[in-house]
Amino acid sequence: MLNRKTEHASSWWKKWLALGLVVGIALALGGIYFHFQPHETAEPARDVLHNEMAAPSMRLDEPLSPIRELAALNAQKVALGNILFHDARLSRDGSVSCATCHDLATGGVDRRARSLGVGGQEGDINAPTVYNAVFNFRQFWDGRAGSLEEQVAGPLLNPVEMANTWEKVLSTLRADARMASSFRAIYQSEPTAEAVQDAIAEYERSLVTPSRMDRWLLGDASALTDEELEGYRLFRRHGCVACHQGENVGGNLFQRFGVMQDYFAGKKATQAELGRFNVTGREEDKHVFKVPSLRNVALTAPYFHDASTDSLEEAVALMGRFQLGVDLSQEDVSSIVLFLHTLTGEKLQ
Repeated sequence: MLNRKTEHASSWWKKWLALGLVVGIALALGGIYFHFQPHETAEPARDVLHNEMAAPSMRLDEPLSPIRELAALNAQKVALGNILFHDARLSRDGSVSCATCHDLATGGVDRRARSLGVGGQEGDINAPTVYNAVFNFRQFWDGRAGSLEEQVAGPLLNPVEMANTWEKVLSTLRADARMASSFRAIYQSEPTAEAVQDAIAEYERSLVTPSRMDRWLLGDASALTDEELEGYRLFRRHGCVACHQGENVGGNLFQRFGVMQDYFAGKKATQAELGRFNVTGREEDKHVFKVPSLRNVALTAPYFHDASTDSLEEAVALMGRFQLGVDLSQEDVSSIVLFLHTLTGEKLQ
């Protein structure tokens, strides 16, 4: 009798254990199913989208970050750097200054496919903007300079650009009584290469351009229109933020140009178009470039390292095709472009 009761209890316990296992497996499978469903299966209602993206506080969960307040700059160095940045005497024949290729009145670029150096020589790659360069993790398309100071020497010594030597630059500056006096007051020495680089770099650190997007990121719900917010939502949804995120909306990583399709197929790439390969010599770095910042992008045509288009709409469509593998609709392109205009600085120098 006791054995039959024991068997009955054991059988009852086994049935409940089996039922519990079935329920547990069902719940687990349901959770897995839910996890792998698309999180955006339909367009959210306009008022829901607006409420979601217009919280009245700083938005800490966004892929974009507002421009942070920089440490106090040395006003004397900034002023001297400004003079040097615009001084054509830094070039061999006195015809080209830093501002020649990086015109602050036109978005920090010269709007040419290739910049012209001394003697009208043409460069081999499209000049990037100097605005917000302080937020780039490295400088130049191929990232060969690790700091703004290091970057200064590049064009100054390049035979196609300013084509000068430090010896001649310093001789010129030392012969200018007012310039030499400024260096002595700030650096307690005659002009040196290090001081020239330091002053220009300090000036370039001042070239930051907060925009309406920064105000929105900091909690100003009225800074952007519903249409611009829709463009930003599409910018995120399509995956543009995979490369264009952070404080500079780019400028903080390297990426291959042509992730989903070969951009260089059928064309002979120039040496400059080998990108990061020119620095590392590694095969996998061919056609890899520093992702450019999108701040002020509406002002900096033509676009890409090769200046292949003057149209921001076409640039967005090309990025969708070659980087994301998506043929963006004209409506989505126009909406994203509307958002990109919100990245134009409200106070350009």
